[in-house]
Amino acid sequence: MTSRPSGKKSGARQRAGTAQALTNRLLLVWGVLVLAALGLMIKLFTIQIVEGSNLQRIAQSRQQTSQRPFVPRRPIVDRYGDVMAADQPSYTIYAHPRLFKQDKTAISKTETAEALAPILQTSQAVLLTKFEKQASGILLGTRLSQEVRDRIVALKNDGLEIQQSMQDYRRIYPQEDMAAEILGYVDLSYNAQAGVERSQQQLLKREVREFHFSRSANGGILPDYVTEDFLRNDDLKLKLTLDMRLQRVARKALRVQRAKWKGKRGTVIVMDADSGAIRAMVVEPTFNPNKYNDPSYQPSIFRNWAVADLYEPGSTFKPLNVAIALENKVITPQTLFSDGGAVTVGIHTIRNSDKKGHGSIDAAQVLQYSSNVGMVAMMSRLKPDLYYNWLERLELGHKVGIDIPFEAQGTLKNRSEFLKSPIEPATTAFGQGLSMTPIQLVTMTGALANGGKLVRPYVVEGLFDSNGIRRNAEERPAPRQIFSPETSEAVLKMMQSVVEKGTGANAKVSGFEIAGKTGTAQKASSGGGYQKNAKITSFIGVLPVNSKHRYVVFAAMDEPQNGAQGEAFGGTVAAPIVKEVMDSLILLEKLTPVKGSVPQPSATEAKAP
Repeated sequence: MTSRPSGKKSGARQRAGTAQALTNRLLLVWGVLVLAALGLMIKLFTIQIVEGSNLQRIAQSRQQTSQRPFVPRRPIVDRYGDVMAADQPSYTIYAHPRLFKQDKTAISKTETAEALAPILQTSQAVLLTKFEKQASGILLGTRLSQEVRDRIVALKNDGLEIQQSMQDYRRIYPQEDMAAEILGYVDLSYNAQAGVERSQQQLLKREVREFHFSRSANGGILPDYVTEDFLRNDDLKLKLTLDMRLQRVARKALRVQRAKWKGKRGTVIVMDADSGAIRAMVVEPTFNPNKYNDPSYQPSIFRNWAVADLYEPGSTFKPLNVAIALENKVITPQTLFSDGGAVTVGIHTIRNSDKKGHGSIDAAQVLQYSSNVGMVAMMSRLKPDLYYNWLERLELGHKVGIDIPFEAQGTLKNRSEFLKSPIEPATTAFGQGLSMTPIQLVTMTGALANGGKLVRPYVVEGLFDSNGIRRNAEERPAPRQIFSPETSEAVLKMMQSVVEKGTGANAKVSGFEIAGKTGTAQKASSGGGYQKNAKITSFIGVLPVNSKHRYVVFAAMDEPQNGAQGEAFGGTVAAPIVKEVMDSLILLEKLTPVKGSVPQPSATEAKAP
């Protein structure tokens, strides 16, 4: 009887314990959930409030990308808009030998190599070696031209893949070697190495902007985020002062004479005397900027002799000395000088190049006969210190500042050296003992042609848009008056007699008044003194004297050889080049002949482009 109540109490206790356990478990679960929720809320608060802005930046950075696309250089054109340099899309070619087929017919590696070799200018053996290395993805060439690309496409070979990306561009020079000494070139890494390509980097480079894009989840660029001006280029062109028609004439004339006289090298320059604009500048030998890495090219071929090398001008400097003497009133055009063929200065004897004496001659005849003795007599009337001041005023010993790189600085002995010995002014009187570049002589002679003003020569006209409007500021210094207009005109008349009666007869042009001066100068030796049997022949001309708007035309030949064609002098070697260039210049610029004359067109005029 006593055991039953005890069992009931035990069951009740068990049920109560189970209920308590369930309650505890429930409380624990709720506690965990509450803690989890609290932790989640804290985490959300941290992510959204505390770290929100930082995490947002990280997310955006992963969704966005930026690119700096390749932007082609601006083209270069001549004064009439003919393209001289431009960027052109180029191509990359890959080979997949396992896919070599033509018209769905399998062809061999040998057949493909045979067809490709002449197009890629390589050998079949080189191509076959590449084909054997792997079955696909073989790089065969980069920076290929449109012409090469078209020839490869014409093969219809499924195993040849051609690609063209934003980075695939090449600089081309359609005129090839016609203006290489002016243009220079850009290498495969798009680094400008010479010419205006180098000196005008800032004008030729278009602005390169960085563009930002957003990407989708799969990494693709979202077009809605591409700006409207993406890959938009300006239409500006760098215009030069050159006339490519005249440039071709000058190069042909120089090449013909250089071959005839077997000259080491030569140059021709044509400058507008009023502005300093260079209308033509050629140097021979030259190079093709499209093939600047041709292994046959010697380093010296890339030097523009007209601006980068010094020489002693010889007799072509005499008209400038005459102008100095006239300006200082130590002579007049009628002053007479005694030329006995030789003169002694200190311990030195100076002779005329023709070894002859010309008796009593005036200033014009000094130039006609190119008399060294007469020039020494003329300049001895000027005090050496004053003479030196005038040489400095002409900016001898300085650069002219032309906008072509690597211009050499002329040399002039220092004042004390010039004044301590009478031989220095004497040799300077006939253009020796000092050195300059051809462009500097042209610039100085320009002062005789334009009324006495020293102008800065230039080849870059500026940046122009497609409507012909200049878009960059013009920064050329004002001309500086050196000689009076009366002095420059008097010297021009004397130089005119050189062409009509003297050593410059080979530069005559029917119907036009031409002024000029020949030069045949010994070449200085690096060890002092002068080289034997080595000379530079030159001629500088001004036309038309009968007009106020004139041009200076210069030609020089380095080390021409005497031979069956005769003896090499400025009048025989260089003057004919100048005449041929002037013939075309007259036609192209529509220069007016002397009133009452009927000029006869030369062969050059008839054929000029």
